[in-house]
Amino acid sequence: MTRDIKSIISQMTLEEKAGLCSGLDFWHTKSVLRLGIPSIMVTDGPHGLRKQSGESDHLGLNCSVPATCFPSGATLASSWDRSLIEKVGIALGEECQAEDVSILLGPAANIKRSPLCGRNFEYFSEDPYLSSQMAASHIKGVQSQGVGTSLKHFAVNNQEHRRLSINAVIDERTLREIYLSSFEAAVKQSKPWTVMCAYNKINGDYCSENEYLLNSILKKEWCHEGFIMSDWGAVNERVGALKAGLELEMPSSNGLGDSKIVEAVKNKSLSEDVLDKAVERILGIIFKAVDNKKENSIFDKEEHHKLARKVARECMVLLKNEENILPLKKEGTIAIIGAFVKTPRYQGGGSSHINPTKLDNVLDEIKKSASINCNISYSQGFSLISDDTDEYLVDEAITAAAKSQVAVIFAGLPDRYESEGYDRTHMRIPENQIELIQKIAKVQDNIVVILSNGSPLEMPWLNNIKGVLEGYIGGQAAGGAVADLLFGDFSPCGKLAETFPKKLSDNPSYLNFPGEDDTVEYKEGLFVGYRYYDKKDQLPLFSFGYGLSYTSFEYSDITLDKKTMSDNETLKVCFKIKNTGKTTGKEIAQLYVNDVESTVIRPLKELKAFEKVELKAGEDKTITLTLDKRAFAYYNLEIKDWHIESGNFEILVGASSKDIKLKEIVYIKSTVVIEKKFSRNSTLGDIMIDPYGAKIAQRLIKDMLGEEDSPGDDLGTDMNTMFKDFVLRSMVTFSGNKFTEEIMDSLIEKLNND
Repeated sequence: MTRDIKSIISQMTLEEKAGLCSGLDFWHTKSVLRLGIPSIMVTDGPHGLRKQSGESDHLGLNCSVPATCFPSGATLASSWDRSLIEKVGIALGEECQAEDVSILLGPAANIKRSPLCGRNFEYFSEDPYLSSQMAASHIKGVQSQGVGTSLKHFAVNNQEHRRLSINAVIDERTLREIYLSSFEAAVKQSKPWTVMCAYNKINGDYCSENEYLLNSILKKEWCHEGFIMSDWGAVNERVGALKAGLELEMPSSNGLGDSKIVEAVKNKSLSEDVLDKAVERILGIIFKAVDNKKENSIFDKEEHHKLARKVARECMVLLKNEENILPLKKEGTIAIIGAFVKTPRYQGGGSSHINPTKLDNVLDEIKKSASINCNISYSQGFSLISDDTDEYLVDEAITAAAKSQVAVIFAGLPDRYESEGYDRTHMRIPENQIELIQKIAKVQDNIVVILSNGSPLEMPWLNNIKGVLEGYIGGQAAGGAVADLLFGDFSPCGKLAETFPKKLSDNPSYLNFPGEDDTVEYKEGLFVGYRYYDKKDQLPLFSFGYGLSYTSFEYSDITLDKKTMSDNETLKVCFKIKNTGKTTGKEIAQLYVNDVESTVIRPLKELKAFEKVELKAGEDKTITLTLDKRAFAYYNLEIKDWHIESGNFEILVGASSKDIKLKEIVYIKSTVVIEKKFSRNSTLGDIMIDPYGAKIAQRLIKDMLGEEDSPGDDLGTDMNTMFKDFVLRSMVTFSGNKFTEEIMDSLIEKLNND
C-alpha cells in the first residue's frame, strides 16, 4: 500500500510526533489510531524468538512463548556457512510472523575483544569480515519473511562490566578496520530495518548521542535507511540523542523523553524538522511491517527442530582426535559422564533466553544412534550448582569409566559462569570438572570430552584425553547433533571463529580489560585475536579457523586472473580442493591477504574471503573467490578513506589462519596520490620517496660528507639508511653552510608545489 508519510506527519500534533519516538511499553511502539498508525511489536532474539507472554523484562527472567532455540551466535559462526545462517533467519522470520512480531532484536555483531566478555556466546567472531558475513546472512533470512531485524549493539560493546557507563577509548583506524567493519557489510548488503545503539560511550560520547557514529557513518556513509533504536535504557539525554540520529527510545520512558522533546521544540533548542525526519523513518518501518504481515501464519515446529539439529551439527568443531578415537564404534561399552547430560547447557543467559519448543536428551539420542550391542552407562560426575567436588559422584564415574572401553565426558561452563550482565573472571571450567577429568584419565586411556561453552577455555587437561568436540551452545537440538557426530553418521565440519589462547594472559586485551573506573582503553589496537598471535609469532591452543574432520583434504592449483592490477579492479582467485579421505565431508577454505611491504602498521594477514564446500570421497572441486579493493586496503587517517599502497600482496589460502596451503603474489598499483606536505622537520627519508626530492636528498648527504668522503653517485643502502631519519633543519647545521635556511625554504616550497 502506498502512503503519503509526509502528509501524515503534517497532520500529527507535536505531542504525537514526540510520543512516537519512544516505546508504548517494554516491547511495543506507540500508535496514533486517528491517522491509521498502528503499534508494532519488537522482541528479543537473535537465535530464537523471546516473546514474553506475561510481565515483561529485558533479562530473560520471565517466561516466554515456546519457540525454536537455535544455536547461539558464537556457535553459528563456527559453521562459516552463509546459506545455513540464512535458513536459520528464514525460520526465525516465520516464527515472528506466527507470533505477530514485527522486528526481531538481532543479530549481534560485536567483536570478541576478550574471551572474558560475558556475552561472547551471542557474538559471532573476533574477525570483522567473518562477523559481518554471518550477520548479513542472518538479516537477509529474517527480512525475507517480511520481518525486520535490529543489528546490534552499535558499537564497540565488548564487555558487560559497567556496560551502561563505560567509555571505550579507541583510535580511529582501529575503530574503522575492526569494530565498525563488523557491522558495515551487514548494513550495506542486507539493509537491516533497524540498528540498535549500544549502552557504552565511545571516546567520551554515549553511543545513543554519538552524532559521528549514528549520522555521519551509519546514515550518510553507509546509507542506512531504517531507524535507529536504543538498547533498553541506553538513552542518556533524549534531545541530544534525537539530534545525533537516534529515532526510537526503548522501552517506554513513561512520557519523560516525550516531554523533553516537546519542550526542546518549543524553546527552539531542537528543530522540528529533525523531529519530523525521525518520525518519517519510524513510520516507514512501521508501515513496512504492516504491509508485510502474513495473516494466520504458522510454522512447523518439527521441521524447525530438524533444522536446529542440522545447524548444530554443522557448527560443532572437532578440536582433537588422537589415534582417531572418533567416530566411536556402535558397539562395546561406553561410559557417558557429566551433569550436562541430564541438564544440558544449550543457550546463553539474559535477554536471548528462549523457551524451547522441545529439548533433546543427549543420552537418549546417543542410545538411538548406537546399536543394540552397545552397552551405555551414565554417571553424573559433578554438580552444576557448586564448584566443590562431590566424592561420591566422582567415585561412581571412575568406576563406570574403568569398566568401559571409552569414556565420554560432557563438560563446560554452567549457566552461572557466563551471561549477559557480567563478565567472566577466568577461562577455566569449574574445578570439580577438571578434577573429574584428571581422575578418570588415571583409569581410562580412551577419553572424549564434549564441551558446552560460549567462549574459549583453558584446557590444562588436554594432554590427558584423546578427543575433544567443541559443542559451544548448540540450541535445543544439540543432543541429537552430538550423537550424529559421535558415531560418524556425519563428519564434523565446523571451524573456530575465534582463537583459543593457551592461557588468559596470552590474550592481547589482557592488560586493558575491563579497564579502570569508567574507562577502558583499546591499547592493543588492530591486533585482536589471530592478528595479534600472528604478529607475535605466538602459537595459541587452537588457532582461528581451525577444525578437524573425519576425512582429509588436499589444496592445489592456485591461480590468479591477473598478476598486476590497479586498486579499482577486482581479483579472481581460483584453487582446487580434493577430498583425499574415505568419507564425505565439508571443508572451509579460507583466504587471507598480506601486504608484503607497508609504510603503516598492518597485521601479517587478514581474512578476506572464505567458502564452505562439500566433497564426496575422492571428489575435487575448483573454488573461485573474488577480492575487491577493501580486501587490500587499510583506513588512511589523512584522507579519511580506505587506501591501498602500491606494492605486492600475498594471497594466502588455507585450512586455518595457521595452516596456509597455497600462496600467490599480485602487484597492485594505487590510483590515489596522497599529497605529502613537507616542512623543516621532514626527514630525508620522507623526501626520498618523492622523485625530485630523492635527487636533492642524495646531494645533501654528499655535501654533508664532503667530496673526499663521498662514495660516488650511488650512496648505497647503508648510507641512505644512516641518514634517512635526519630532518632538514639538522642538515643546515651539519652541511658546513652548503645547505642554508634559504636553500631549505626554497626546497620545501618546491617540493610542496610540485
